[in-house]
Amino acid sequence: MSPPAVPPASASELKPVDPEWVERFRRDFDALCVRAVGGALADDAPVALAVSGGPDSMAMLLLAAAAFPGRILAATVDHGLRPEAAGEAAMVAAVCAGLGVPHETLSPEGPIAGSSIQKQAREARYDTLLSWAGRCGAYPLLTAHHADDQAETLLMRLNRASGVAGLSGIRPWRFERDGLLLRPLLGWRRGRLRMIAEAAGVPWADDPSNEDPRHDRTRFRAFLTHQTLLDPAALAQSAAHIGESEDALEALTRMFEAERWSPGKRLLRAADLPREVQRRLVRRAVAETRAAHGIAAPAFSDAANIEPLLDALAAGRPATQAGVMVTPERDGRWRFAPAPPRRSH
Repeated sequence: MSPPAVPPASASELKPVDPEWVERFRRDFDALCVRAVGGALADDAPVALAVSGGPDSMAMLLLAAAAFPGRILAATVDHGLRPEAAGEAAMVAAVCAGLGVPHETLSPEGPIAGSSIQKQAREARYDTLLSWAGRCGAYPLLTAHHADDQAETLLMRLNRASGVAGLSGIRPWRFERDGLLLRPLLGWRRGRLRMIAEAAGVPWADDPSNEDPRHDRTRFRAFLTHQTLLDPAALAQSAAHIGESEDALEALTRMFEAERWSPGKRLLRAADLPREVQRRLVRRAVAETRAAHGIAAPAFSDAANIEPLLDALAAGRPATQAGVMVTPERDGRWRFAPAPPRRSH
């Protein structure tokens, strides 16, 4: 059971976080900034936190407020999907007030309805939080994803036969629009964060969707909880290693793109490259061709299945992908052009 969602009257009612954990958080944050932007942030730079009210984000709030006093801003998003959400946001606001941390409760611009509610809510949440952080001049925005979240994500994507990009899992940082998203807790276990929240006496609220067996993540979480063979920390570290491989592949792809892609002529020389590099280059060439010619349908994304297209090109045959015709030339290059309209029957 969660502690009752009754916020303390003041910061004096919260016990201080162990300095060892605060120092670890500061080191992890600084190291992540160096990796993401090439150096530490300015000593007075404001840092934005996404705080849902769950134990993980409440622990992050405690750690960040102790590590960077006077620099922390926090926000909670109320999607309007659960009646309890308003009370949870009020709880976070009260705790922030006790800690001297400015807090805002945010709402997405449009309603969230229809299919894929969780996906829509996630996208709306990030859009709302990044816009808020930008208005506040805060850089970066922190979320409380941790090692157990990473392990669950890796298993889910393994089960979906994901490629290297998908198996990279939750990335430690990501540039979004004009903002930077950081996840400094990816090396921390869920149990440790809950212990920090409990030791400080901070309230929290558990999201009931975390127990809903209709969601894949809930089932994988239950699987990891009730077994002893797989170590979630080791799985999370494996995802981090795959993430480094993803970064190396992206750097290699950019190098080949500069050397072998002719954007004006829409020609790509990639037949002699490894299949994974071909995937990345062809997806980019298809996307650029669609953008250049205003092709909006059918939909196309970085996750689109292009294996039949690559198989056809390897066999020397033309093929179509998302409104783009790719034709092998005699010199071995592949030409990208809008596909001719289909004949009506």
